[in-house]
Order: sequence, then C-alpha cells, then structure tokens
Amino acid sequence: MELAGARALVTGATGGIGRAVAAALHARGAHVLLSGRREDVLDELRTQLGDRAESLPADLADRDAPARLAEAAGVVDVLVANAALPASGRVEDFEPGEIDRALDVNLRAPIQLTRALLPGMLERGRGHVVLVSSLSGKAAAPRSGIYSATKFGLRGFAGGLREDVEPRGIGVTVVFPGFVSEAGMFAESGARLPSWVRMRTPDQVAAGVVRGIERDRAEVDVAPLSLRIGTRVAGIAPVTTARLQRRLGSERIADALADAQRDKR
Repeated sequence: MELAGARALVTGATGGIGRAVAAALHARGAHVLLSGRREDVLDELRTQLGDRAESLPADLADRDAPARLAEAAGVVDVLVANAALPASGRVEDFEPGEIDRALDVNLRAPIQLTRALLPGMLERGRGHVVLVSSLSGKAAAPRSGIYSATKFGLRGFAGGLREDVEPRGIGVTVVFPGFVSEAGMFAESGARLPSWVRMRTPDQVAAGVVRGIERDRAEVDVAPLSLRIGTRVAGIAPVTTARLQRRLGSERIADALADAQRDKR
C-alpha cells in the first residue's frame, strides 16, 4: 500500500516505539494521527513532525475509549495498534483489575479499533491494519503468561481477519519485535541481558512496520537471527526449549522485568 497521502492512526505514540513508527510513517508522506495517554507528549511530537500530524489523546484502558478514538480520527487508511502494557510477572501476583487492564489495552482495544475502522476501509477498498505483537506472541517465557496471552491473541486475530479482508483489498500485518534498546518496555525496565543477546532499536521496529504496509507482509519479525531461530524452535519443541531457557538464566531476567514493570500494570 502507498503511504503517501494516507491517514495513519498510531496508538501508543507517546512511547519510544510509537514515536519512531509515527515519524517513519510521516516521512513516507502519511498524515499521522497520534494517540496516547500523555497529551503533553503527543503535542510535543505533533510539533516536531509539523504539518500532517494531529494528536488524539486516549486511554485505551477505558472500555469506551476505542470507539471514541475511532470517531475522533474520522477517515483512517492505516491503523497501527501499538499501545500495550508490559503485564509481566507471575499470574497469582496480579490483581483481577490488573489482568483486565492488560487484556483491554493489549488485545481488546486493537480488536475494537479494527472493528470500528474496518467498514470505512472496506467501503474505499483500501487500507491496512498493523498489530504490534512481540516474539512473546510466538513463544512464551517465564513470567509472561498474561502478556503472552495478549500477544498470541493478536496473532490469532490477525490470521482470521486476513482471511476475511485480504480478498477485498485490505492488508493485515503483525509485527514481532524482540528485545528493543533505547526505548520501550524492556529498555525502560533496566533489566540486563546476557552479552550474546542482541537487540533492535525503535527505528528498526518502525522500519518493519513500514515494510509490512508497503510490501503487504503478513508477518514481520524484528529481531536478530538467533532469537528468530529460538522462537521457531520453541514453537516446535516448547518444553525442551523452556528447559534450555531456564538453564541460560531466563528466570533471572524475567524476575527483573516483572519487578521493574510492576507499577505499570
């Protein structure tokens, strides 16, 4: 799909990855609708981008927010559902409301936004839906039960949606970042990885989003080869892979992430 002249709604635009995605779409000629909870950050980004940028504040943990956001956005040719909560930790450590909040932001909001914006795309015979998942949406890790449930869910939703809308001219892409440096959930946690684990940057994730839209890719992995291979093996032999992960220190990293992200539930 051609991005020049398209209207693109980016949720989670106040985070590092969302900001990079918005900038990349704007650079390709799109009119970018910036959405997030922090209105001051949205306004700052809108000012930086200049023309062809609008800010639409929304807290997607509010169950009515997706419908209101879709109405405020008006015509949308590209939806990039990027907003998400970390939701890491042991399931029994979550309060019921914290689980609902993660499900609402990470899974329910992207589905509801798609439902609200899709009729216009179908009517125009043109559009693209991008769902930002995670490698945790292909292979689960310790302390990721709730987070992985939401990210696996995005992949399942995308697969079924694609079957329904691709013949009618609408593209659907799922983007699967691995560990991201500089900004985003992992970078903000302060957790440290083994030296042999490589990361990607927000700009590389944004490039993956653009690639998915322009080349109509069903899935785009944004991770080094070692993590992509590990994720594929985990899909084939999850129990064996989990044992290997534990021996390599995955639980230590997972506990550090859960502790650092507890206040974001």
